[in-house]
Amino acid sequence: MTTARVDTTHGTGSKLSWALADSWTMTRRELAHWARQPVQVIVGLVFPVMMLLMFSFLIGGGKGIEGDFTSYLVPGMLTMTMAFGLEATMLSVTQDLGKGVIDRFRSMPMNSGSILVGRSIADMLQSVVALAVMTGVGTTIGWRWNNGFASFMGAVGLLLLLRFAMLWIGIHLAMVAGKPELVQAVQILVWPVSFLSNAIATPGSMPAWLGAVVEWNPMSATATAVRGLFGNPGTAGDSWAAAHAELLALAWPVLLVAIFFPLAVKRFRDLSR
Repeated sequence: MTTARVDTTHGTGSKLSWALADSWTMTRRELAHWARQPVQVIVGLVFPVMMLLMFSFLIGGGKGIEGDFTSYLVPGMLTMTMAFGLEATMLSVTQDLGKGVIDRFRSMPMNSGSILVGRSIADMLQSVVALAVMTGVGTTIGWRWNNGFASFMGAVGLLLLLRFAMLWIGIHLAMVAGKPELVQAVQILVWPVSFLSNAIATPGSMPAWLGAVVEWNPMSATATAVRGLFGNPGTAGDSWAAAHAELLALAWPVLLVAIFFPLAVKRFRDLSR
């Protein structure tokens, strides 16, 4: 015999209020993990900073770039930061699956979708913190945005949109992997996708075939678009992808969310079958 959920669960009687309240509960659960695992959070914030400083001062670069390399590099690293950290998301999901935490949540009188929504909200909040840290470090080493606050916020919006899409890819792949041990095999894909972009080098400085692949990378579209919004030097190119980077920076994440969000939800629902 099943017990129906009564309207007094969250005060209001609507399903929407239940879903919002449950989602916020799950978000607070994820945020509480930050306080219990501060080292993991700090490492997640420090890693992209180390990458930025390494490429800026140790490795150097700028092949094919007109203007200051730092002004080109920082927007690219902000874009790559939206891919970094997916490993932590995937591990968190698989650990909850392995420990039976998600099964216990599913047996409770709560909106089942709130589990994934809470995970995504917490991840997006951490991404905002990561962008703030990276922006501060970039400013410290000489990077500046030149097109005003509105354009700056537009660039941040595109970066977070990309992160939102990457997040749902990670959640889906984590549920496909099922175990933390298998996540390591899946997360290897993050690195080729990240570096196979124009984040740190221009497609024009690469072999023609490779440059064409790089220009159509969703991360390249976002990097090019945010450089334009920041007023930083961009990648000179006459391809359709280079000329319509702003459009692709919107279209790619929307397409990825349209594909992987339903897949993640379906996979989550199938877990109990």
